Amino acid sequence: MKRRDFVGLTGLATGALFLPSFPSLGGTLVHPERLLETVDPAVKKRLADSALNAAKSAGASYADVRIGRYLNQSIFTREKQVQNIASGESFGAGVRVIANGTWGFAATNTVTEAGLAKAAQMAVAIAKANAKVQKEQVKLAPQKGYGEVSWKTPIVQSAFEVPIAQKVDLLLSANGKALENGASFVNSALFQVNEQKYFASTDGSYIDQDVHRIWPTFSVTAVDRASGKFRTREALSSPMGLGYEYMVPKAQDKIAGPAGSGLTGYKNSYDILEDAALAAKQAKEKLTAKSVTPGKYDLVLDPNHLGLTIHESVGHATELDRVLGYEANYAGTSFATLDWKKQNKPYGSKLVNIVADKTQPGSLGAVGYDDEGVKTKQWDIIKEGQLVDYQKIRDQAAMVGQNESDGCCYAQSWQDVQFQRMANISLLPGKQKMSVDDMIKNVDKGIYIAGRGSFSIDQQRYNSQFGGTVFYAIEKGKIAGMIEDVAYQTNTTEFWNSCAAICDESDYRMFGSFFDGKGQPSQVSAVSHGSSTTRFNGVNVINTARKI
Repeated sequence: MKRRDFVGLTGLATGALFLPSFPSLGGTLVHPERLLETVDPAVKKRLADSALNAAKSAGASYADVRIGRYLNQSIFTREKQVQNIASGESFGAGVRVIANGTWGFAATNTVTEAGLAKAAQMAVAIAKANAKVQKEQVKLAPQKGYGEVSWKTPIVQSAFEVPIAQKVDLLLSANGKALENGASFVNSALFQVNEQKYFASTDGSYIDQDVHRIWPTFSVTAVDRASGKFRTREALSSPMGLGYEYMVPKAQDKIAGPAGSGLTGYKNSYDILEDAALAAKQAKEKLTAKSVTPGKYDLVLDPNHLGLTIHESVGHATELDRVLGYEANYAGTSFATLDWKKQNKPYGSKLVNIVADKTQPGSLGAVGYDDEGVKTKQWDIIKEGQLVDYQKIRDQAAMVGQNESDGCCYAQSWQDVQFQRMANISLLPGKQKMSVDDMIKNVDKGIYIAGRGSFSIDQQRYNSQFGGTVFYAIEKGKIAGMIEDVAYQTNTTEFWNSCAAICDESDYRMFGSFFDGKGQPSQVSAVSHGSSTTRFNGVNVINTARKI
């Protein structure tokens, strides 16, 4: 079948041909035109009131309801072929209550007044049953009601409005650029998400939100047929809280990498054709790159790489439920306990200022209100190297002597209960003007790392090892060629205390994760991490190809 015929006939997904490296987003398969439909907020308010009234009548002291329509479209290609196109929809409602001082939750896909009232009654029954074994009553931080309000991701064009053929053409063109420049294999994908969420509570809030996210990505592989050796280079894109405008490159959004690397960074738009062509060249170059000599190096870390380190060593380490041990059975604990914080030990050097921010434009985690109706904000996590706060929601604030939620509660769908999730956690840029080349001038022996690679970190978010996508040796203040087999080993406080320089805001960019997992049953969330290029002195580097 010709590609255009395939695209034209693909109203529903054609078989389970998902690439194993890309997770599916779930939902019931629907015709793409269904993704453009909306639900009248007045209808959602009437439905929500039926749940709230039923909950109160059944004995709830507090109740909230989330009516959610979760849409996704995923496009997968390989070389000159379309592998799969899937459009999904999930629609239903979840009701959460407090009765007898205890939480209860129930969900339904029968989105009628009777259906939501029945779910509310079930949630109250569950709460009352739970109360028999609950040791302490739930203490909610106070929250005013906002009345009827709305918020929408400030996009230019919804990715769902763009014809599938146009999006497929762009992915296949990127594949073509990679093949033209020496790639042996290439696959690419485009993920698009729209969360239409309506929240109502007995506090008096009726909040309608329309949230959009997009993620283009690819993987390019070059093979040396003679030796059988191969190397891969992943896309340097970042998932973003934007519309299809992210796929239309703009000159002002490009940031040149260090002289001699050929790399380009991207802010609020992304040139997938340029990145795919460079990826093929770099994958071939990796085949003959010199293997790194282990030792101590000054590391210059690109934002697309550093974002993952921030995510693992700061983002997860400062989630209050993890700190208090509530995630110990599945996702681990944290070294940054309340007792550790009281000791005033430095988390990092004086240059390290890290904020949590659910309002950051273009970020994956940006919303107007979280999933328990709290208006979002920015707050300090680490200030001048000192840990000053955690990430917490309404029923956690009192546990640390506070009376306000941080607005970082989230559920991946209407059928999942909302709980504390990571906000956008970002390293603030340096205050002094400094480019990447300026930073490298001061490095005698170092390595520049761009993109993400394999990593590991212990359950306390302390001892860790991080790889990357591409590596360049730095010798006497200049890029001295590509190297391979690089990973750095460190612990969280040692690493952040070695922070010696941060580029200014002109270099600031975001990395993101579409599928950050947590909880039992497990849920995913999307979160971004911003930073400028940053230098860390004297970090231990190992050679991942050497046998121990």
